[in-house]
Amino acid sequence: MSDTTLTAITRYSDRLLRTAEVQDYERAANGLQVENSGKVTRIAAAVDASLATARLAAAAGADLLLVHHGLFWGPTHPWTGKRYELMRFLVQHNLAVYSSHLPLDAHPRLGNNALLCAALGLRKLRPFFFDHGQFLGFQANAAISRASLAARLQKAVGAMPRVIPAGPETCRRIGVVSGGAGGDLKRAAGEGVDTFITGEGPHWTYVLAEELGVNVLYGGHYATETFGVKALAACLSAKFRLPWSFLDHPTGL
Repeated sequence: MSDTTLTAITRYSDRLLRTAEVQDYERAANGLQVENSGKVTRIAAAVDASLATARLAAAAGADLLLVHHGLFWGPTHPWTGKRYELMRFLVQHNLAVYSSHLPLDAHPRLGNNALLCAALGLRKLRPFFFDHGQFLGFQANAAISRASLAARLQKAVGAMPRVIPAGPETCRRIGVVSGGAGGDLKRAAGEGVDTFITGEGPHWTYVLAEELGVNVLYGGHYATETFGVKALAACLSAKFRLPWSFLDHPTGL
C-alpha cells in the first residue's frame, strides 16, 4: 500500500487543488482544518462538515472527512455547547477534516462546475463568472430548449429544479456556477449568458431575471455541490489506494 499518512494526502490535495493560490471568502479556511493521529485508512466525503456528517463518517469507519463547506466560517470561539460536542467527537474518533471551497468549485477536472457541466452534456466549455480574482464557473454555447435543459438538470442533481422562465425558450449561451450564486445574477448576465444555472438564490432574483431577460435554473445548493467532493475522494482513493464513501446528508436547499 502506498503512503497513507495524513500529511501526504494533505500535501497532494493542496497541490492538486491549488489551495494556496485560489482566493476565497475571507472567512473560509481551505485545506486541513482538523488533524488526526497521522494515518488515514478510509476516506469519507460530504458536502458539509457538521456533527451529523462527522457521526456518519465515524459510523463508516473513516478517519478523514473531505468536505466542501468546512467547519470555520467566522469566529471559532468559544468551544461550548454543540461546537464543543463536535470538536470532542472529532478528537474521540480520530477524525481529520479537510475542506475545499472555491478551489474545488473552480477545479477544471474535479470541480463542481466542470462536473455539473459534464452531467448536463455541455461541451467546449469557456471560463465564466469572474469572482475573487478568478473564473469559478463555465459557459457553453448550445441550442437546447429550456424545458430540455431543466430535465437534464433534474437528472443530474436528482431533484426538480426551480425555473425562472425569463429568457428565450431556446437556451443558446448557458452559464453554470454551483452553490448560492443566484444573488450575483446581474454579474452572470453581464457576461452575456441567456441562461444561468446555479444552486439557489434570493426571492428578488425572479424580478431581476425578468428585467434582465435571462432564464435561471436553481438546482439546489446542496445538490449542485455533491460532485466535487465525490470526485476528490475518488481521486485520492486511486492515488493512495484507500476505500472511500459518500455521506449523503441533504439539506433540501
